[in-house]
Amino acid sequence: MWGTGWDWAAVAVAGTACAGAGRLAVALVRARRMYRAAIGERGWLLERERESAAGAAVDAERARIAAELHDIVSHNVSLMVVQAGAAREVLATMPEEAAAAMGAVEAAGRDTMTELRHLLGLLAPAADGSEEPEQDGFAPQPSLSRLSPLIDRFAFAGLPVEVRISGEPRPLPGGIDVTAYRIVQEALTNALKHGDGVTAEVTVRYADHYLRVEVLNSGPSVLSGGSAPAPRRADGAGRGLIGLRERVAVYGGDLDARRRLGGGYRVRARIPLDRP
Repeated sequence: MWGTGWDWAAVAVAGTACAGAGRLAVALVRARRMYRAAIGERGWLLERERESAAGAAVDAERARIAAELHDIVSHNVSLMVVQAGAAREVLATMPEEAAAAMGAVEAAGRDTMTELRHLLGLLAPAADGSEEPEQDGFAPQPSLSRLSPLIDRFAFAGLPVEVRISGEPRPLPGGIDVTAYRIVQEALTNALKHGDGVTAEVTVRYADHYLRVEVLNSGPSVLSGGSAPAPRRADGAGRGLIGLRERVAVYGGDLDARRRLGGGYRVRARIPLDRP
């Protein structure tokens, strides 16, 4: 009897142990399924984040290309219009000057096509995956090292420009170099549109930790009775200047564009050079 009693107790203990082990196994399986589900959901979220980041990068690149196209077309077409008008005025009386002006129109047109090919090559890369099918004939990337030819073109178009460089010129990061060049280009293009009697000053300062670019144009003086140019939507609110402000902000800098009290316009940008 006692032996049989102990046998039943052992069976009961064993049954309880088996039931506990079964519940533990079920809990482990459930936990494993929950873990796999969590891993799958996390992977889905990461994929969504990657897709969102890729979409944002595409939008940013399209905005950059749109800004580049605006700069190129606005600058070169403005020069072409001014030069063509000058050629028409002196065609009969000064044929050599007219021919020189038409040569400038041709050069501006070629520059426009060259830069457009470069940018469109980014939108439609070659079949082998390279950015551009051909490199021959493409102009160098705009930079402050090419500031002199830019100034000469504006001077030839009738806009006297004085350039001042302070500090020790040195190589700049590519994006900052292009942005500084575009600031000067856009500001001088706007000054050229104001008409006769406008002069401009370009100041580039290389400081230890930042680059400063400033473009002043005299413009008609409201205080002296001159007729002011047609007002824009707001100071610095033109499409070109908005694009430049966005470019400068990318590098942690700031751009200020406003009318000068004595007449004319001022565009000033400060771009850090030691920002990671």
